[in-house]
Amino acid sequence: MPKPIPEADTAPSSRSTVVWALIVTSVAGFMAALDNLVVTTALPSIRKDLGGALTDLEWTVSAYTLTFAVLLMFGAALGDRFGRRRMFGAGLTVFTLASAGAALSSGMGELIAARAVQGVGAAVMMPLTLTLLSAAVPAERRGMAFGIWGAVNGLAVASGPLIGGTLTEHFSWQWIFWLNVPIGLLLLPFARLRLNESHGPNPRIDIPGTALVSGGLFGIVYALVRGNSDGWTAAPVLTGLIAGPLLLAAFVVYELRAANPMLPMRLFRSRAFSAINSASMLMFLGMFGSIFLLSQFLQSVQGYSPVEAGLRMLPWTAMPLIVAPIAGAVSDRIGGRPVIALGLALQAAGLAVFAVISTVHVSYAAQVPALAISGMGMAMFFAPSSNVVMSSVAAEEQGIASGANNAMREVGGALGVAVLSSVFAHNGGYTSGQAFIDGLRPALWAGAGAVALGAVAALLIPRRARVVVAEGAGEREKVLA
Repeated sequence: MPKPIPEADTAPSSRSTVVWALIVTSVAGFMAALDNLVVTTALPSIRKDLGGALTDLEWTVSAYTLTFAVLLMFGAALGDRFGRRRMFGAGLTVFTLASAGAALSSGMGELIAARAVQGVGAAVMMPLTLTLLSAAVPAERRGMAFGIWGAVNGLAVASGPLIGGTLTEHFSWQWIFWLNVPIGLLLLPFARLRLNESHGPNPRIDIPGTALVSGGLFGIVYALVRGNSDGWTAAPVLTGLIAGPLLLAAFVVYELRAANPMLPMRLFRSRAFSAINSASMLMFLGMFGSIFLLSQFLQSVQGYSPVEAGLRMLPWTAMPLIVAPIAGAVSDRIGGRPVIALGLALQAAGLAVFAVISTVHVSYAAQVPALAISGMGMAMFFAPSSNVVMSSVAAEEQGIASGANNAMREVGGALGVAVLSSVFAHNGGYTSGQAFIDGLRPALWAGAGAVALGAVAALLIPRRARVVVAEGAGEREKVLA
């Protein structure tokens, strides 16, 4: 049996190392997070150029979030096995090349395939940003560092519609993908020269576990995306709805018995780890699905151009940049639980207000409070959540914990687009402005409900995290301050 690969680079990091680690990981995280929703304001232009039905448009978003979600833990495992800096560079390379492929697509099938490959690269790159940053930053300064990282990622998610709209209107929709290419090429040498290499303790890769969880999540999301168009009793949809949960259950059973599991189930014995992952999934479910629909509402119903629609979401998109670093610093003093719970409560309230005021001719002034409340809540969640995740597990398992949390977020995002689109399609549609509102209102209420449940889950985070660490043939609990 091979010996575990030891952690590397345990010496204190210099100030320049910390700064460079923060820059490289934040910019890489920004690109990966941006591509979740950057296509939303470009969807009308993409449909005009490439054709396709509503489900094809959903897949331009879901193909990315789905492959991103199901391979995140596998990406973290690759970093533990082959080197985190090395695999970060490999993921960044795949992501950059796939972005060029998406820009060069001449049909919806090619675009969806390129988006799926983008998700593969992001799945390898994204979880390693946190482990590389955690290794470079002293423990007492990680709250602020993760707050900045969270602010950048939150800004990327929320500003996706604005950036996508600006590039689409002034250039073409292809530029939302071309944008990644020079940034990726610029980051690669800095990642190689400025980041320290490290490995995880587990050299084996869990192929069966990856196959089970990937198949299960794909089945569920596929069924939710295709349910309204194909019918909920159609054979492929029913197969996804039945086989997906069964494969996920098989994944849990297998991981409980595996000698080298991709996701050690004992991590969920930590209340902090279980609670923050539940809150993360519910937050992204409500937020992603809502942004997907609201960006279309501003264009299709209220008649704004892509740039105008993006600009009108600035009260939402600007908040993470302002609030997240402050929230991260506050969480270092009072703990992450109250900040996260309040942030999710505000996000839910913002979506609920939007559901109440939504009409065909609602003024923009009436929308501003809902947008600002949502943005503030999202920022308060992003800032301390990463620190809670990383402090809820032992140091040697932070890589897989980061992958698991990012997977939960992306699963929530993929489910959010699928679930809220299904609610929208069941109650309304694109035939008229009123039909859109008829579908939008219940979808936003569903999103607000999901985020509110996330706030309840956040309240279960303890003030001090207890982690379960392996020790010989057994396990023991360890309290982290």
